[in-house]
Order: sequence, then structure tokens, then C-alpha cells
Amino acid sequence: MNTRGSLVLATVAALLAPLGARAYPGGTPEYQTDVAPFCASCHSSVDAAGLAGAPPERASKELAANKHLAQLRAGAANTGYQTMSEVDRNLLAQQIEALDKASTVEIVAPATLNPGQTFRVEVIVHGGGGPVAGIALVDVDQRWFARPAGSAGWSIVDAPEIRGADGKQQTKWIEKRPASLGRNISYVNVEGVSSDAAKAAFPSAQVIYTLTAPQTPGTYPLAAVFFYGTELASPLGTRIDPKDPLQRKMPVGGFTGASGRVRFSPVKQIKVAP
Repeated sequence: MNTRGSLVLATVAALLAPLGARAYPGGTPEYQTDVAPFCASCHSSVDAAGLAGAPPERASKELAANKHLAQLRAGAANTGYQTMSEVDRNLLAQQIEALDKASTVEIVAPATLNPGQTFRVEVIVHGGGGPVAGIALVDVDQRWFARPAGSAGWSIVDAPEIRGADGKQQTKWIEKRPASLGRNISYVNVEGVSSDAAKAAFPSAQVIYTLTAPQTPGTYPLAAVFFYGTELASPLGTRIDPKDPLQRKMPVGGFTGASGRVRFSPVKQIKVAP
């Protein structure tokens, strides 16, 4: 492997390591900044629509049915699934499929704005396996092509308002970002997400963004992306490493087991007119 390839893998490992940055499954507690969905290499895509424009064979490999659930059902070697009974594997797969079906993301935004107008956008998510969900505003609903919303001309002008399943505002995560740098970012973590797939209990959460419209009239895209886990929504999908001093719950497939998901809202085409 060349030096550049080694550096890329090392960077990804540093972002994902559960005992370091703990990006998975505990969200991204150590960095508060804009992100785009291409970074979620350990996640699976819920459907092919989020991979439109990619080579079909490559896109197929990223689908949850192939990248995650097929490995689970087969009890793939060198994974936590290998030690599970076939009955438990199939039941966990069924519970995860129910979770994926129930997990949604919706964006509520005005259809028309004036140039430079300040407005609010609400992103509502439902489901997700927890314990943390990621939400971001982007320009397109494609996993490898999406950019943060600012790339499309929108300006986020205030810290996002994060509300968990209990309806209470969450500030702990966003306040890790120095106020002097501005907390007007397009990506957030929502804590306290706790679905129970066996009981068909799927929480909702919301994030409210304050933006200003571009100054130039035109039609501009805006979408939301929802990053969530699946296996921790079931006791069958949960394990605790006895060597972990914090006794954190981890997905049985491991932190690179592709049990995370990337799901997009439909793209809003918002008209900016004088």
C-alpha cells in the first residue's frame, strides 16, 4: 500500500475508533463541525436512491441488504455474528429491517423566500437505533456527492437548536465548539436516541436551523441527512466488551460492521425571488 493510502486508512481509523474519537456508535463527540455523508464509510445506505449516479455494482455493495444484513444472516466469519445462533441472527435481522422501515427524516422549509431573508428549517427524524443520531443539512440526496448546505448558497447564522426524544433542548454537544469560532454549523449530534425494535418503539427528535437565503434570485436545493445505528435497538445486537472500563454498549457486528445507516430526506427546491 502506498503512503497516501496508508494515511487515508489511518485517518478513517482515528475517526472511527471506539476508544478514541468514538465516532461509532456514539456519534462524533470529539468534533463539532460541518460534515458530509461521504465520510460514513462504515455505514450502509438504506436504498439505491441515495447512490444514484454511482456505478451500479459499486452502489449495490453499499446497500444495507448486502453490506450489513447479508453478513448478519450468514454469520460471517471474523464478526460477532459468527457466534450467534441462526435463530438469533434471523430475528435480529428482522428487527433491524423493522427499524429501518420505521426510521425517517423530514425537512420542513419555506417554498419561497426573498433574497437574504432569514428563516428557520426544521428537520424531524424518527427511529434510529441510538444511542446518538447525526443530522446534517446538505445540498443533494446522494451519499458520495453531497456537500454541506453552505455550498449551495445557504448561510447558517445561529447555533442549531437540538431537541431529543424528550423534547428538551440539548446544548452539551454544540457547546464543545468554541463560541469564538461560531456555532452556526450544519451538522449536529442528537443524544438519547433509544429505539426498541422488539416493542416497535421508535423515538422522534428534531433540529431547528436558522439560515439566510442567497442574495441572488434563483432556485436552490436543500436536503437533510440522517445518520443512525441499528443493532443497539435490540438486546440481540448489543454486546459489552469485558475489557472496556466504561462498559459501553457496542453493536455485535463491531464498529466497522456496517450496521449504521445513511438516509436522506427528499431535496427541497426553494425559490429565492425578489
